[in-house]
Formats: sequence, structure tokens, C-alpha cells
Amino acid sequence: MSQYLWITNGLIIDPANQREEQSDLFAKDGRIVHHLTEAEQSKATKFNAKGLVVAPGLVDIHVHFREPGQTHKEDIASGSRAAAAGGYTSVVCMPNTSPVCDNAGTLERINNSIDKDAVVHVYTTGCLTMGMKGEQLAPTGQLKQAGIVAVTDDGLCVQNNEIMRRAVEYATLFNLPIMDHCQDATLTAGAVMNEGEWSVKLGLKGWPRAAEDIVVARNIILSELTGARIHMQHLSSHHSVALLREAKARGIPVTGEASPHHLEFSDACIEGYKTEFKMNPPLRTDEDRKALLEGLKDGTIDCIATDHAPHSPTEKDREFDQAPFGIIGLENALASTLETLYHSKELSLSDVIALMTHKGAAICNLPAGTLSEGAVADICIFDPDQKWTVDPEQFKSKSKNCPWNGRTLRGQVKATFVEGKEVFRLR
Repeated sequence: MSQYLWITNGLIIDPANQREEQSDLFAKDGRIVHHLTEAEQSKATKFNAKGLVVAPGLVDIHVHFREPGQTHKEDIASGSRAAAAGGYTSVVCMPNTSPVCDNAGTLERINNSIDKDAVVHVYTTGCLTMGMKGEQLAPTGQLKQAGIVAVTDDGLCVQNNEIMRRAVEYATLFNLPIMDHCQDATLTAGAVMNEGEWSVKLGLKGWPRAAEDIVVARNIILSELTGARIHMQHLSSHHSVALLREAKARGIPVTGEASPHHLEFSDACIEGYKTEFKMNPPLRTDEDRKALLEGLKDGTIDCIATDHAPHSPTEKDREFDQAPFGIIGLENALASTLETLYHSKELSLSDVIALMTHKGAAICNLPAGTLSEGAVADICIFDPDQKWTVDPEQFKSKSKNCPWNGRTLRGQVKATFVEGKEVFRLR
């Protein structure tokens, strides 16, 4: 039996099609359609979106769902429900699970969990190297057959430039983008926060921007040499933004992402040794934060990704040096990004939605991020002005390590639909 969805009275914003209009939106059997017949409308599930924005489902190409191996922090079920609550309908999981995703068997196990438990589209990535050790290439062809959308040693950047060259050449044979966590480990041993005024004040080991900049420059050189599509994850340094800008001007096929926390917070937030602000790469200075904003505005940075990294309360509630890096962000990412970019008048609402939908989808070749006729009916409905207070205890995520805890933000997701079916509604 066919299924129908009829969303009425909403402000439809579909940046991929340069569409912004007050109108109704229809879906039939999980796909966007131009209209429904009167008979079909009478059978349709209706949602009154008066006063709300109707946008493509959000896309996040950088999340950690911790399954298998660390499901006390997150799993496919909880992570996908957190995504749905944040308006996300497509997410890309990193391979640093336990065991890591360097073989088809592990990916099959994850895909079985996705089929069974996910309420949104969950895509997988495979490792660049075996065990993410940076020593031996992973079987990229087998991983591609198992369904990955990209390769990465996320969290453990390949340090050997020769191995990285061969890895990106190998991935390019299979038309896979390479996603790189840009970090020269020789410069960051024992480091826990940005190297600068605040690391000196707090007596903590500093992490220089150069650790990121060196690897961004390396990747640009390798992309130019090989033609590989290399994507720079969670940029944090103003030098890296400048490097990426110059590379794009020369036509090199590199891309980059920024995370909401690097757009809003600086290393000054760590005063008081607050572990909810400990992340990798670390929060940097206002100069770096402003450079990221400019990079988003001029197209140097292609998309916004959360780097959703759950950790249990007992892991985070430790001395700053000992606490793990990482924060959660899926359930408040839209609101925090709207505060930083839209309500501050840095970008239009359509531009923000573009950065959180089709632009990220394009990097990983995902069938997502648009309300085109015939597209999958993945939809996010939100109020861009609604104020709400962040309370991680109310989140769908298993973990609560959220630096926005207690903050009042503007922009609230009201409902999320995947393939035309409601997977979240704010009650």
C-alpha cells in the first residue's frame, strides 16, 4: 500500500535547487513528488508547518557511533536517534571502532546493526591503513565492495608521507574521497590544548597550530600530485584556512569542514579546566575562529560537520590531562550553527542550510541534501527563532559530554522525516 506525506504552509528552503518559497511539500512512497491527487491527499499523513522552515534533512559527514566495541558511549540505535532529534537524516560514521573498520567482516557487522537499529541513513567509512597504524594499506577495494563511502584513519593521521601517497592513489582508483584528520603527531605528544596564552596560564601542554598546518600542506601537495580528492576534517587553524583557500584557487581538488564548536568557542573556555571543552583538534584563538567564519563565507570551507564524539561521564569527569578528547553535538548543531552564522548575520538561512545539507553530501557522493522531485523524502522541519535551553539529560545520545550544556540557543528542530516517515517529533 502506498504511503503519502503532505507538509502544509511551510517556508521551503532547498539551497541545492535555489528554492525558497512558502508552499506545500508532498511525498509518495518515500520520494518527493510535485503533487498528490485529491484521493492521495485524503490518505496522506499531514504536518502543519506554519511558521516553520521545511528543509532537506541535514547531512553530517563526520560522526562516531562507537559500535562495535564502545557501545557504553553510543551505538547505532542511540546515535541515529540523536541524529534524528537534531534534524539529521544522513550521517557518515568514522572507522575508529573496536575493532577498527579495516576489513569487510567488521563492516558487515556494522551494516547489520544499521539495517536493524538505525532510524536515519547511516553510511560507513573504511580505514586507510590496517589497524589505523599508518604502516600497511587497508584493502580499499574490498571495503568499497562492502559499501563504504570514503576512507580515513580519523583520529590517527597517517604520518608516513610515502604511505599516505600510496593510500590516496589506491583510494582514487575506486573513486573514493580521502578524509584526513590533519595532525603531525611529533608536535602534539602529551599536548591537551591550544599552544598559546591560555596553555601558559593553565600550565597545560600546548598543541601548536603547526601540527595541523603541516599536514594540510602535505595533503594539498599530494592531491595536486595524484589528483586525489582529499578532505580536511575539522579545521581549526587560520593558517590551514589560508592554505586551503590558495589551493582551491589553483584548482586542486581539496575540500574542508568546520565544526560548530570551533566556530563558537575559543581556548579561553578551558579556564577552570573544563573537560567538556577538551577536543581534538583543540579550541584555538578568536583569530582562528574568525578565520573559520570567513572561510565558510567565501567558500573555502565546504561544509559543517559535528565530529560527534561521545564519552561516558566517568571518562570525562577526570583531571583535564587524563580526560579523553571529544564532545557530542548532533542534537544542538543546527541551533548552535544558526546562532553563530545566521542570527549573527554572517550568512543567510539558505547558506547555513546548504553547509549542513547538500554541500557535505557532495563530498561523499551521498544521495541526500535536496528536495528535488524524485529525491528521497528526507526532511527537517525547524523553527529558526525558537529559543530553548540545552539539557544533555534530555538528549537521545547515551553520552552527555556537551559544551553547550545550560546554554539558551535559537533554532529548534520540530520534526524529522526519513523516506517520508516521521522519525522524530518534538513533544
